[in-house]
Amino acid sequence: MKKYLLLLAVLFTSISFAQTITSKQEEASVEQYELLKKVNQYYPDITLSKSVTNFYADGKIIDSQQDFDLRGTKFSSYKLGIEPGNKKVKFDYTSSEAGHVYGDVSIFNGNALRTTFNEKNNQIDVSLNGKSVYLKKL
Repeated sequence: MKKYLLLLAVLFTSISFAQTITSKQEEASVEQYELLKKVNQYYPDITLSKSVTNFYADGKIIDSQQDFDLRGTKFSSYKLGIEPGNKKVKFDYTSSEAGHVYGDVSIFNGNALRTTFNEKNNQIDVSLNGKSVYLKKL
């Protein structure tokens, strides 16, 4: 009997916490575009685009991503995400020239702080407003 009660409790609890997640391709909000513009100003390899796919849960944006047409570019993959709150951009791209590169750019007190991990060169780079402040080969 205890097993059945426990099973029912878990079942009803998981149902009550279920969320409906929807996605919608739309124009970037003013805040999202300003973040992308600031990031692109210092880091031009982070693409500037007005189109984003926003993911919603219960009417609130939980994630934003950009999709790109990679035909005719040097990239075999390119992913860009904007975190809720519009303070951080995450990137992940692969090209024959640079290899697999990923990391993020955070806006802190008006400054753009970028952390980059490059698997091809096996290095970590930390940059502030477009200038490297720490570079470490592993």
